[in-house]
Amino acid sequence: MSLLPKDLAKLAERVIDENRKAGRMIALAESCTGGLVAAALTEIPGSSDVLDRGFVTYSNEAKIEALGVSADIIETFGAVSIACAWAMAQGALKRSNSQVAVAISGIAGPGGGTDLKPVGTVVFARAVAGSEETVGEERHFAASSRDAVRHQAALVALELLLP
Repeated sequence: MSLLPKDLAKLAERVIDENRKAGRMIALAESCTGGLVAAALTEIPGSSDVLDRGFVTYSNEAKIEALGVSADIIETFGAVSIACAWAMAQGALKRSNSQVAVAISGIAGPGGGTDLKPVGTVVFARAVAGSEETVGEERHFAASSRDAVRHQAALVALELLLP
């Protein structure tokens, strides 16, 4: 029995299986999801074959200290920006034994949103070792509830971890 919704567990199983087949280790840098993506992955037996580590960097200070995100990036663009997510993903990649890292930062609500970045705004980035590939995107989820925003964000992050 999984502690998590079936769709998260099913996608996490696919992420573990496909990355194992590809011989890739993965890392996570999570903010608004608070470790939910790592929790989904560790629900899968044998996930240690694929998941190297996860960083839960909820505060700006944690992003700076644990992942090496520049304070200038946070001051200029904000913690919920593609620039910050990209720096988080790069930091997770550099501070792990992984070939791919995904970062998530957002505003799950119910408070904290602004006109420019309303509740439900979530940014994602993926960094791949030895690649110039840059993947960064901003999504706007219906802010029906904090749980719903975090759930949708976790699904997108898992999809980004697929080879």
